Amino acid sequence: MSGLTFRSTKGHWMTNFSRQCSHKPTGLFVPPSPPLDPEKIKELQRFITLSKKLLVMTGAGISTESGIPDYRSEKVGLYARTDRRPIQHIDFIRSAPVRQRYWARNFVGWPQFSSHQPNPAHWALSNWEKLGKLHWLVTQNVDALHSKAGNQRLTELHGCMHRVLCLNCGEQTPRTVLQDRFQVLNPSWSAEAQGVAPDGDVFLTEEQVRSFQVPSCDRCGGPLKPDVVFFGDTVNPDKVDFVHRRVKEADSLLVVGSSLQVYSGYRFILTAREKKLPIAILNIGPTRSDDLACLKLDSRCGELLPLIDPQ
Repeated sequence: MSGLTFRSTKGHWMTNFSRQCSHKPTGLFVPPSPPLDPEKIKELQRFITLSKKLLVMTGAGISTESGIPDYRSEKVGLYARTDRRPIQHIDFIRSAPVRQRYWARNFVGWPQFSSHQPNPAHWALSNWEKLGKLHWLVTQNVDALHSKAGNQRLTELHGCMHRVLCLNCGEQTPRTVLQDRFQVLNPSWSAEAQGVAPDGDVFLTEEQVRSFQVPSCDRCGGPLKPDVVFFGDTVNPDKVDFVHRRVKEADSLLVVGSSLQVYSGYRFILTAREKKLPIAILNIGPTRSDDLACLKLDSRCGELLPLIDPQ
């Protein structure tokens, strides 16, 4: 799935997207689902109507309709399509060559990844917040699409790719600023991406990566990392405690687009169960918590959520 190319000529950068990349159908990474069931729509409407302090937890399945692939969806997720696996936290921390490879790939993928826009499911949840229906939104995604849609009562559980963090001093900078620094350091570097990953990463050869220059922290000279939780890392305990408090304040919980396979999100379902909150799940395919839900819907998030009246 190539088609994303970076070229530099005398310092003037151009990004070329092939027709395949720039005009991807939004359903390319969405697994097949049955037609909307009118009775299920009514059941979800009743669930939302009865909720006065609704907590929503979203996962990668809400963003596939924006053209961002997930990892686990049958046939269309990254694991099903390739043998590629996401970067591990310990490898990134310990190895400068691993960081070089990561940032080279991320540099090429960033223009496309950062250009993705909210879909009708994101806009629906933003509207629910404006109307006072949404008590809190917790997302496992790092794509900033909820923020782009205007949600403010939001916790980004795994961080956000649009921020960069220094591993030494903790200084935060916008990812767009780092993109400019990459371009200055690599005026003649070029690469063509071989496919795109869920976190904005792309696939490059080792030969392409070898000459790529990676900047250090402007403040202290330390190594830079996207402000996200890589696989093998843990979510900040203060953030976990904060979300637990929001769950305990809620009177119901809706899961949108998550299989709940990762414990960092699944633990909040266990808290909701302990509190005896009603749980509804909207996700194509089975989840880790189907047996805990009073309602399970196998539909596209962007097709179903806009049909629900949050009043």
